[in-house]
Amino acid sequence: MFTGIVEETGSVVAFTRGEDSWKLQIAARVALQDAALGDSIAVNGCCLTITRFDGQHLYFDVLEETRRLTNFSTFAPGAAVNLERSLRFGGKIGGHFVSGHIDGTGVIEVLEPRGKDHYLKVSAPAGHGRYLISKGSITIDGISLTVAEVEGDTFVVWIIPTTIAVTNLREKRAGSPVNLEFDLLGKYVEKLTAFHRT
Repeated sequence: MFTGIVEETGSVVAFTRGEDSWKLQIAARVALQDAALGDSIAVNGCCLTITRFDGQHLYFDVLEETRRLTNFSTFAPGAAVNLERSLRFGGKIGGHFVSGHIDGTGVIEVLEPRGKDHYLKVSAPAGHGRYLISKGSITIDGISLTVAEVEGDTFVVWIIPTTIAVTNLREKRAGSPVNLEFDLLGKYVEKLTAFHRT
C-alpha cells in the first residue's frame, strides 16, 4: 500500500528483455534507504518488488503484462520515474490510499502553466470515466492528485509548483502516456452500484 506522495525521482538505467521477464534497473537515493530484498516500491505508481539492490541502484523483474498495461514500454535510459516506498505502520498518509495496481494508461492532452500552477488534462481509457469523481482522488504516475473537472473519460487536475519540481511531470508533454490508478473507494462504489443495477 502507498499514499501517492512521491519521495524522489529515480532514473532508468536499463530496461531489457530477460529470459522470463523484463529487467528494470533504476538509479535511486531515497528509495534505497533501508531497502531489503522483497520490499515493494511504487515506480510511476506501479507496485514492483525489489529483486536486487546495491549502493546506487534498484533492480526489478517486470512481467510482460505489466509492461503492456503501463507506460513502462516507453522507458529509455535517463528517463525520470517517480518512486515511493511502501507505507509503513505508523507512517504519514499525506495523499490517499494507493494500491500500486495500475488500471490503465491515460494520455496527456494539455499540460501548461496557468498563473503559478499547471493545468493538466488527461484522457483516460475508454469507459473508465465511471471511476472519476469531481473532487475525488486520482493517481497519475504514482502522484496523488485531486480531480477538478470530469467530462466523459477526460479529466482535469491542477498541479502546484512543488509537485512539478519534485516529480517526473516536469518532463511530460502533450501526448505523453501516464499510469492511472483510480480511487479505491470510487471503484468499490461503482462495483456495488453495478451489482444493484443487475
